[in-house]
Order: sequence, then structure tokens, then C-alpha cells
Amino acid sequence: MVDSPSLQSQGAIRLFSRCTPPARPPVAGGSRPRAAGASSQPVLRAVPAAMAVQVPLWHHYLQALHSRAASRAQEHQRAEDVVLTLLGRVHALDPRFLVDYSRDLEAFQFALRSSEGPLDVEVPLWVDAEALVIEEVGAAEAGGGLGCCRLGLPREAAGLECWKADDVFEASLEGSAECCGHIVPGKVLRVLKDRLVAAVVYCKHHHLISPGSLSVDSLREEQLGLSLRVSSGWRTLCFNVVPVVRKRLRVPTLEGARLVPGFPEGALRGIVRQKAALVPASAELWRVSTDYLLTRLLGALGSLRGHRLDSLSILDRVNHESWRDGGRSPGLTFGHLKTVLLWAATLFPVPEDWAELQGAVYRLLVVLLCCLATRNLPHFLHPERNLLQDAGLDLGALYQRVERFASQPEAALRIHATHLGRSPPPRVGSGLRALLQLPASEPAYWATAYFDVLLDKFQAFNIQDEQRVSAMQSVFLKTKTLGAEDG
Repeated sequence: MVDSPSLQSQGAIRLFSRCTPPARPPVAGGSRPRAAGASSQPVLRAVPAAMAVQVPLWHHYLQALHSRAASRAQEHQRAEDVVLTLLGRVHALDPRFLVDYSRDLEAFQFALRSSEGPLDVEVPLWVDAEALVIEEVGAAEAGGGLGCCRLGLPREAAGLECWKADDVFEASLEGSAECCGHIVPGKVLRVLKDRLVAAVVYCKHHHLISPGSLSVDSLREEQLGLSLRVSSGWRTLCFNVVPVVRKRLRVPTLEGARLVPGFPEGALRGIVRQKAALVPASAELWRVSTDYLLTRLLGALGSLRGHRLDSLSILDRVNHESWRDGGRSPGLTFGHLKTVLLWAATLFPVPEDWAELQGAVYRLLVVLLCCLATRNLPHFLHPERNLLQDAGLDLGALYQRVERFASQPEAALRIHATHLGRSPPPRVGSGLRALLQLPASEPAYWATAYFDVLLDKFQAFNIQDEQRVSAMQSVFLKTKTLGAEDG
């Protein structure tokens, strides 16, 4: 059964994702369970009737998310306007801090979310980043951070005098021949906080922001940023204000790739040309942040037909309501789920994979379950980095919740009394977790054919391409030999 394109694919979301976001200015104003004795080959047949009956439930759930989109967008816009007003005053007080008004990409990502989490606001520093010296540090000093470094000021460079002030600068004690000292992120954060406090007082006194929208007390200094809570209507949104240095850096995963499977080629060329952001990693070190590049990749997926973004929105809501108990328990973040979608888009690159809503969600679920079972969610641009490591999550308990949903999703999708009824039997039996753990011992399993086997286990494999079916059956027989399939 092939669904028509959803509102999300055709409507407001696509207005953001189909168009390339403007450049930021430097200064801005499957088969059923097998009976005993059945063939060891996976059975390919039409979508089961029980599955077809349940498809509208997924659409009801998605429509409920869409029904809240307009009001949430308005609340976000009002809160963001307050933050930008404050940052405009910060720039007037201290020109070293710029304002980035090109927020289309952030609005696009916010529209996909229903979970309540901090929203990043980058504050670019007015500095010639290409003149700065990147001093990489060892893994031990970086504490396992990605691309950690110091930002050195060259001795002979012109136009950097304002960054040699004591409030942001620390002179080099080692007598470096190349650098006279470094821009210290901890000092930059303290200056930015002082300017924000002054901006809040000024804007409230001159009635530039709505009464009650925020106060000085709503500003908190976190380890790596400034937390600012802004009231917008009945909702309070939390913004994570982060100073950034934008610099052109290499992205080996994308460089030289004419086409990453599942992504439009032209979009990748544009993304590779974007500058990466250096953000505070500690009081002394900066690190490479790839959040902007990843969101651009997400936007590229929005230009394609299908339910890729819809599936992300659904799982983000299920994660918030069911897996995290309405946000009361620690768990997966939107960033985790975004990474899962990016991997799923690569592993399932053809349009048929995303034509039907329920099947699209299951493509994310099989990738997520595999990552939880192996306790490894690779960073999309730096696969050697595990996003689940040191996350402080009970991955065993989280796996159980996600598997329970994947096996019987109906209970979590019912949003009002008309959806009450008996749930179909579980989609999978025993042996799933052993099958999911295979990539941990043999990385070659991280491929489309292996994940097609997982889709078949959940009765969500509906691809008719002969080569892909043959590859899936080959992997299936291999897992039988290894004893990973329950038969």
C-alpha cells in the first residue's frame, strides 16, 4: 500500500527544506512469523491485511502532530524574536559579538520536533577566522572530544587587536614563535553573559521586549553555553546561547563524494562548501561542531518525496511521550534520532523505501534498535565517534522500550477513544536481539541487505527489486548458519 505524500512532505516543512537556506551574513541586522517447518528463506508476499488495517492509525498520529504545528511555530517565532532583540543590543554594547538573523534552518528543525529540549542559538564572533591558528590537542587533553583545539592569535596578524584584550585573551607562556596567545572560550562566555545581562535590563527598561517574557534570573551559565528561558504564550522555551567561530574545515566523509546514497548530489556540494563552527569544549578548549552541517543534510532529505521527515517527527514524539515518560526520564535526544534518520537514508536509498508511512518509520526503528543492541550510534560525519558513549543512559532499559514499541506500536499511537481496540499480536519473536548485535562483531553487516533482513522480521520489507531481494536472502541464510535467526 502506497500512501500519498503527507502534509509534512508537501506543506510548510517543505517550504524550508526544498529551498537551500540563505547563507548566514557576517553581520546581520515483510513476511509473517514463520511456523515450524517453514522454509528457511524469507517469504516475500504482499503487505499483510492486518498491517494495512493499522496504517490509518499512523496517519492519525501524524495529523495530530500537524494540528499543533502552526501554534508551535508562532510560539517559537515570538521567543526567538526576544532572543534576537537581546543579541542586537549585545552587538551594540560589544561589536565583537555578531547577530545571525538567518534562522530558517533552525525554524525548519524546530518544526520537525515535538520534544521539549534546548534550542541552540549561535553567536558568531567578529574575527577573521582564517587568520587564526588552529592548535590541535591530544585525545588525553581533549577528554575524548571531537576535533578539540586552541585558537591562537598570530603575532603578526592585523585586525585582531580587539581579541587581545584581557577579558577574552590569554598570553602564551611558552614563547611560541607563531602565536602570542589564545582566545579563551571560558572568558568569552563570561563576557557574553555580562553583555546579555546588560541587554536584558536595557530592553526591559525601554520596552523592547514583552513584559514577563524573561528576566535576568532566567539567564544561567552552563558549562559550555548560556541557558536562557523565554516565555512565549503559555509555553517557556529554553535557548542555549553559544559563541562560535566559523571557519572552513575539511569534512572527509563528504569531500570527494560525488553522491552519498540517499541524498541529492547538488545538496551535498553545497553543504561541503559551508563553514563549520568551533564552539566551547571546556574553559580552555574549542571543538568542532557539526550540528549545522547535519541539519543541512536533514534539509536535503526534505527535498525528496516520501516520509523521511514524517518518520523522524513521529519517533521524536513517541520518544518524548513513551520512552522518556513525557520528558521526565533521561533518554534519547532529537539529535540522536536525527542521526538515525541520516544513516537510514543512506542504508535505504531508493524512493520505494519511503513511500509508505509505516514502512518509513520501521526503517528508522531497525537502525535504532541495532545501535541500542550494539551500544553504538556512529556520528554520521565521524563514524569513529559513538554518540551513545558517556551519554549516561540505561541502554538496556531503553532497548526494551524501543523493541516493545516496534513489536506492538498500536498502544503508543492511540491518541483518543476512537483508536481503542485490541492490538495485533507481536510482530517478532525470540532471537531478535542476537540478530541485532551482529554488526558489533562484524562491521560488514552494517549494510542494506542486513537491515532488509531486520525489516522482514518486522513484516516491513516490501521491495521488489530482484538484486536487493537476493542480497537480503543471502544475508538471511548466513544468519541462519550463525544461529542468529530463530527459525
